[in-house]
Formats: sequence, structure tokens, C-alpha cells
Amino acid sequence: MIERDLPAGPGTVARVRFTDRTDGNLHIDAPGVEATRRRIVDLPWTWLRQVHGATVVEVESPGARSGLEADGAVTTVRGAVLAVQTADCAPVVLVADGCVAAVHAGWRGIASGILGAAVEEVRRRADGPIRAVLGPCIHPAGYEFGPTELDEVVAVAGPAARGVTREGAPALDLPAAVEGALRASAVTSFEHTGHDTCDVGFHSHRARGDTGRQSGVVWLEDRPAGERR
Repeated sequence: MIERDLPAGPGTVARVRFTDRTDGNLHIDAPGVEATRRRIVDLPWTWLRQVHGATVVEVESPGARSGLEADGAVTTVRGAVLAVQTADCAPVVLVADGCVAAVHAGWRGIASGILGAAVEEVRRRADGPIRAVLGPCIHPAGYEFGPTELDEVVAVAGPAARGVTREGAPALDLPAAVEGALRASAVTSFEHTGHDTCDVGFHSHRARGDTGRQSGVVWLEDRPAGERR
């Protein structure tokens, strides 16, 4: 598991977790998925039926909106766990003062504007800068891509989204596409954990035909007294 704890305003911290294969299968229909979720964080989760669109839902209480068709969730509520599931697509977490969002960003979602929509929802609820963290996703070396679909992503994310595979074929550079789409929405604080889902430590549909999923998870907590920023 990859862990980040980020400041989210006075007295508040955002807990960010990106799971890997060793943390279990977080597919929403996986046997025992509720127990798997509780092992990661024992709080009510909001999980989504992801459709590669641009819908972002507001979560007003812990566990609310679970099972809705959407590709992003936003909350200002402490203890409300937001989660997205991926197996090559990009899990993106947004953190601002008193507000967090979790976003599922595949190529269709990026082309449809999911990242801009999520940033807009955060800005409606929080002043000041937004910090973005990208978790494990597929990298261009293993992501050969058709020219028409690649043009759709580049139109939103910029030319840096064009990459090449290890064999030299046209590819989508998904981390660059995520960063480009976020910068187009004036998000300048961006961190990528650097992990490629083609590595065997992660579930990957493209590399191995895996049916399992990892999760990107975020929630707000009160910052314990004395905890460093």
C-alpha cells in the first residue's frame, strides 16, 4: 500500500491510500470486498459504479452515494471515505482546505472532462490551492493507442499525452495526460507516485487480463495535536 498524509487546512489532514495486489481485490463485485475495505480503513466507504464519464457526486455523510454511476466523488465531511477502483486507469486524489475528491480517470473520462469537473467541484467548496496526487496507473511503454482516440485525449490534456511503447508504437502517456488536464484547470501542485500497473505488484487488465482492482482512497480526519504538517 502507498500512503500519503497531506495537510487539508487548519487542524485537518487528508489520509491518502493507494492499494496494490497484496491488499486484495477491491473490485466492487469481488467476494468479501467489504472485509477487504475494512482492512484498509475501517470507516464507511463511498464506492462508485464507474462508467468512464464526467459525473462527480457530493458525499454528505460517511458511506452516502455508494453504488451510484459516477467517476468522481467529493466531500467536506470528516470520516467519509471516498474510493475509486482501477486496473490501469488513473486513480487521482484532490486535496484542498477542508475538502477532498477521488477521481477515476481513464482515457474516455479525461476526454470527457472528468478531471476538470472534479476540480470545479472542489473549488466550489474550498478556497486556496488544490493538490493532486496520481496513484498507480499504466505507463506508455505498455499502452499502445489508436490515433483517433489519442487525438481526443490530446485535445483536452495537451501534446505531452502522446507517448511511445517500448516497441516504438504510438501510445497514450496516461500520467502526462492526467497532469496536462489538471494544469489546464489551473492545478499546479501535482505528485505522481511513479508506479506502473504493468508491474506484477498491481492488477492490470492490459498487461495480464486481470479482473481484480486496486483502489485509490482518501478521507479527512482531525489532525492529532502535535502532528507535523
